[in-house]
Parts: sequence; structure tokens; C-alpha cells
Amino acid sequence: MELTSKQRADLRSRANGIETILFIGHEGVTDNVVKQADDALTARELIKGRVLETAPLTAREACEVLAARTGAQGVQVIGSRFVLYRENPANRKVFFRT
Repeated sequence: MELTSKQRADLRSRANGIETILFIGHEGVTDNVVKQADDALTARELIKGRVLETAPLTAREACEVLAARTGAQGVQVIGSRFVLYRENPANRKVFFRT
């Protein structure tokens, strides 16, 4: 399901209040980072990540790689931070406002 612009805006506003839980360092997007992101998306649906200065890729690149490898959608990239969303039908946490 592709996000509409209203849904994306809703997710961006929700992401302002959440903690950054995923950090990408000098090794880049490793299998361990993908597993952490996958587990976090399953539990929370919406996560915020950060690419550290030592990382070999940009926040946009990290967001795209993680989205592709976890089946998530990139919501936003600002500076070194990014936000990912993946719906969990078995345990929904995010209900879009109308």
C-alpha cells in the first residue's frame, strides 16, 4: 500500500515525538541493523533512525536500503535522520486520522 500525502504528513507529525532507536555507524546497513529495524517495525510500526558521521552512506541511502530490505516505506529524511513505517496487520499501533 502506497502512502497518501495526508498519511505521510500524519506519520511525520507522529515521528516528531518518538525517540531515535536505530543507529547506523561505520559498517553501514548490516544484517544486524536490518534485523533490528525489522523487529522494531513489527513492534512499533513507526521508527526513527540516524546515520552517524562515520557511516559510508547518506541518510537517504540508508532509508532506501532499509525500506527495501524490511518491506517498509520511507516517510521522511531530514539531515542525518530518517523515519520508516510498516503496517503490522496483526498488531496495529498506527491508525490514520481522517
